[in-house]
Amino acid sequence: MGRERIAVIGNGIIGHGVAQVFASAGHPVTMIGRNQASLDGALAKIRGSLDDFVANDLLTKAEADTAAKSVTLSTKLSDAASADFVIEAVTEDLPLKLEIFGELDQLCGPDVILGSSSGQPASALLAKVKHRQRVIATHFWYPPQLIPLVEICGGPVCAPDILARTVALIRGAGKEPVVIEKEVKGFIGNRLQFALLREAWALWAEGIARPEAIDAVVKASFGRRIDITGPIESADIGGLATMVSFGNSLIPDLSTAPQAPEKVAAQLQAGAAMPGIYDWSKRDAGALRAERMAELFRWLKADRQKNQG
Repeated sequence: MGRERIAVIGNGIIGHGVAQVFASAGHPVTMIGRNQASLDGALAKIRGSLDDFVANDLLTKAEADTAAKSVTLSTKLSDAASADFVIEAVTEDLPLKLEIFGELDQLCGPDVILGSSSGQPASALLAKVKHRQRVIATHFWYPPQLIPLVEICGGPVCAPDILARTVALIRGAGKEPVVIEKEVKGFIGNRLQFALLREAWALWAEGIARPEAIDAVVKASFGRRIDITGPIESADIGGLATMVSFGNSLIPDLSTAPQAPEKVAAQLQAGAAMPGIYDWSKRDAGALRAERMAELFRWLKADRQKNQG
């Protein structure tokens, strides 16, 4: 794809990660935020994350320094005008997103791709856009610099060449683009994630098992194999006839609750410093997050070795 000029609108937990992804892939990046202090903080986080990549032998020190220097900071949306590809990564505030896309549509040439890293479908962002064919959903997962997946969905009016260019750019940046053929709320990943979470919550709320048991079942069973075989692959190679029969028996008994159980929602009112089903005053959430990050780095290194092999 060459050195495409990237503009990232927003410098929060997704925005600065997306900026790092493209800067590490050799693209000049302009990260645009509301104020200089928040931008400086985001750049510091990028530098810290790049240091982690060096420590995990995923970048050399020189490569990390080059990536950091490739990120330019700005508080002016107009600085996105010179980009080839713009990615919106602001807070989940639809009126704000509509304003931003309307302004970007006027600022940027008609061939500039306007992407959104949020969970909003492309069609939800078009109210103030004239060149609608170049708006596309590019849903990065947190943390973007460590999770390979980017869900891409053009919506009903997105031009085929915009979709193709976006896929090529995302793949060229080392991510794994997955094209969603038809817009659906939550895209694929969050729908699957929340289907599992709804059932897990229901099992706990109904007193079926303690949270430790529910989490252990996932981690010690299909969690071990899910990176190799996804749910449809697992059903196929496990024997579709058996899975259909078992599914027809079990599916009617699964939770169909339209919202989180009251017992789960009540945990928000419990007054804990970190609300949750677990008592986090007795557990080290920071250590658990660090363990998860280390595992994500392990997978990223494995991905790199597989691709190089």
